[in-house]
Amino acid sequence: MSAFDALSHEEQLICLQHLAEASLARFVLPAGASARMINLSENATYRIESPDSQQCWALRVHREGYHSKNAIASELAWAKALRASGTAITPAVVAGLDGEDIQTVSHASMSNPRHVVLFEWESGIEPSEEEDDLRAPFEVLGETAARMHVHVKSWELPQGFERLTWNFETSLGANPHWGRWRDGMGLDAERIQLFGKTVDLIEQRLAKFGQSSNRFGLIHCDMRLANLLIDGDITKVIDFDDCGFSWLMYDCATTVSFFETRPEVPDLLKSWVKGYRKIIDLSQEDEAEIPTFVMLRRLLLVAWIGSHSETDLAQSMGVTYSQETDALCRRYIADFS
Repeated sequence: MSAFDALSHEEQLICLQHLAEASLARFVLPAGASARMINLSENATYRIESPDSQQCWALRVHREGYHSKNAIASELAWAKALRASGTAITPAVVAGLDGEDIQTVSHASMSNPRHVVLFEWESGIEPSEEEDDLRAPFEVLGETAARMHVHVKSWELPQGFERLTWNFETSLGANPHWGRWRDGMGLDAERIQLFGKTVDLIEQRLAKFGQSSNRFGLIHCDMRLANLLIDGDITKVIDFDDCGFSWLMYDCATTVSFFETRPEVPDLLKSWVKGYRKIIDLSQEDEAEIPTFVMLRRLLLVAWIGSHSETDLAQSMGVTYSQETDALCRRYIADFS
């Protein structure tokens, strides 16, 4: 256990705040700029604001051991390529005083330095999952995902490009990136048996579905409403931190993350497919497998909540999220066994 991990959650937040403030000296920013945490998940994200509140930026402090510096550079390379090609509007990176996109900053309470990236602040409003009718935003999500998938087909990956692969083994199998689903919150023997049966079925179906190049590639991997900004008639995509190699339809499944049980979800997924088909001729076989990817994502989030219990999001979902997964598993088994 590192010195940082041994600290209480409150002490960790203080250390991260100090590191974020120290990192501001690496960039051309107004004197007296402030840093306020706005999100803590895999990484810590801060809103950087000028003293007169007229300018702001987003600072991302990367979690230790999740992505290498090269992997972060690879993420930024794809986001820049999407922006340059006009495929999707993504946040512009602000280079440091040394001209480097990625700064490495140390703190006395951390055994290893952290990688830090500064972005220009993107205006826009995140579509709320509480809106009465989300079909239009989901259609936009589908169309945006399809444009990004088309872009990857013709984009030559930079030499040494490095991103995680999100397949069965690294999601719910032997080498999971986000921890074991069995370690999720509120998993008793009966629930473990139910989830295990579901996981086995997912594995069988994905093995049959395969990973051909027209079904598997570089994708965003977290295209939920929280990572979409609507600015008038313009749609922007943010937070590429989880981008990697996976099934294209996994981008569809991530759109309903954390509210998969809501009754309107089937219609929302149909809206996503409608938007996607404006750009790509999606096969009926691929569309039919979307429930498998929704189930994969749901159980992956059970694992994430268990391994990120210190975050506000995990604590807000907690045991209830696992309990509400039961019905989804039973329905999936009934429909696809």
